[in-house]
Amino acid sequence: MRLPRNPVVLLPVIAAAGGLAFLTATLIVNRIERGAHTVVSAALSAEDIGWAEVAVDGLQVHLSGTAPDEAARFRALTVAGGAVDATRLRDKMDVTPGQPLANPEFSLELLRNTRGISMIGLIPDGPYRDSITQTAEASSGGQPVGDMLEVAYHDAPASWPLALNFALEALEMLDSAKISVTAEKVTITALANSAGDRTRLQTSLARKVPEGVIAEIEISAPRPVITPFTLRFVKDTEGARFDSCTADSETTAQAIADAAREAGLEAPARCTLGLGAPSSEWGKAVTSGIAAVEQLGGGSVTFTDVDVSLIAPAGVDAKLFETVTGDFQAALPGIFSLQSTRPDPTPEGAGPAQFLATRSPEGQVQLRGRMPDEASRTATLSYARAQFGPDQVQSGLNLDPELTEGWSLRVLVGLEALSLMKNGVLTVQPDLLRLRGVTNVENGQARISGILGEKLGSGPFDLNVTYEAPPAPEDDRSPERCVARINDILAQTKITFSTGSVDLKGPSLQVVDRIADIVRTCPNTKMEIAGYTDDRGRDELNQQISQQRADAVLAALIARRVLTAGITARGYGEENPIADNDTEEGREANRRIEFHLLGDTENTGSSQTETTDEPN
Repeated sequence: MRLPRNPVVLLPVIAAAGGLAFLTATLIVNRIERGAHTVVSAALSAEDIGWAEVAVDGLQVHLSGTAPDEAARFRALTVAGGAVDATRLRDKMDVTPGQPLANPEFSLELLRNTRGISMIGLIPDGPYRDSITQTAEASSGGQPVGDMLEVAYHDAPASWPLALNFALEALEMLDSAKISVTAEKVTITALANSAGDRTRLQTSLARKVPEGVIAEIEISAPRPVITPFTLRFVKDTEGARFDSCTADSETTAQAIADAAREAGLEAPARCTLGLGAPSSEWGKAVTSGIAAVEQLGGGSVTFTDVDVSLIAPAGVDAKLFETVTGDFQAALPGIFSLQSTRPDPTPEGAGPAQFLATRSPEGQVQLRGRMPDEASRTATLSYARAQFGPDQVQSGLNLDPELTEGWSLRVLVGLEALSLMKNGVLTVQPDLLRLRGVTNVENGQARISGILGEKLGSGPFDLNVTYEAPPAPEDDRSPERCVARINDILAQTKITFSTGSVDLKGPSLQVVDRIADIVRTCPNTKMEIAGYTDDRGRDELNQQISQQRADAVLAALIARRVLTAGITARGYGEENPIADNDTEEGREANRRIEFHLLGDTENTGSSQTETTDEPN
């Protein structure tokens, strides 16, 4: 068939064909878009990626939304690329901004024992590793030092240097310890050689804790070996009390305290815990003895290792005495040996022979009363002078050959006990030794009871000893005392510099060591290190040299880990001469370093040391 040649006739045909083609293409594209959207959305949903949004533009598949992190964004792309051709994907996804990296938690563990020192932890970059290593090596006594430190290149927290310096000071003081350090807190767990050493270390460390740092200090001491193992419980007209009390465990001490309260003790029961109990049944033996005293209505029971002495009150009924002592003997473990005494009443008006020793608070000792013979009197006087001093003893002893056997021994043992007293009165009678007074010795009554129990055995004695703490020593930490102590050192020593030098060397470093030891005990004292020269040379040069030398002393203290927040250094050049600059001796005196006390205290004096270098 031949088409019409007229163009007007062809135009409608062409337009109809084009419209049909466009419609067909549009339907195909829409179908492709819907198919891609459905396939990709289903794939993302199957992988629980709900945050991603899908949009299709022709053949292009656009992924949008905010991914929680970069890994989630990459996972969404991977899943979508598995559902359609990856080249069709267009990534329009955002990622949640990440949090900035926080500074690491710096911490340090210092472990010290007889085998050496171990250093473990993460510390900041800077001079800290060298300081820790140097201190550990200097304190190790030649033992190995294990270095397991790691360094993080971050700034140290503001309080880290303070905490670290305190920990290193503790390391130098303690022979066996675990020291844990963070910027805010230092935890010290250590072992001391004795209870006294523990108290000293705890007090010293507590004084060194810097402001802004929390310190937890736990120092334990091994229990002492107590010999003899003693206990003495008394009940008389003054009430119930312990003259001494020792126990081998907390459980035993509690059982003893409970028994004493049942017997009328009102004051707290304080038993010294220690090693050396003669039997694992010490607690059972002691509680039986205390119960016997209560059943007798008074008296005393004394344990000296396995020797036991029960003294009934005067006038106790004989039948009651026999019953109680029989029950007590049956209750005692087999290793213990009991001696029971029922004193006879003293006839009215009878005055027993006695020995009397009186010690005054000033230390003067007077001896009065009776001794059995001349040899005993001479021995007693010699012993007293040896105990109290030859110029402190006055004697008025008389002879009485009728005195009971063992009199001299009881007198000498009583004088030994009196030597532990600040002041007191010792009375020795045929059937009693009595001691009254004041002691400055901690646990003095227990020690006295131990001496009497060990050396007199079952002999009855009566103690009433009061403890008074010794006078407190002068506070060496006051600003005035700190300066005075530095002055005591510097009055005998000199800080020297080589000619034209500002470096400390040789003996001068030893002087700074001693000054550092004092400054550590006075962390809050404000002081100035002042440098001076003589008047030779230019003023500007003299001032510069004096400043540099004062700075050198301050730097030396810092190198010794001294807290120097309150210490400043200042050069004064040729100002304030203390001697004549017209003589060599005067110029040498004017070339000096001084320590001035700052703050509210006037600098009426200064602690100073001269320098022996060349001019200026």
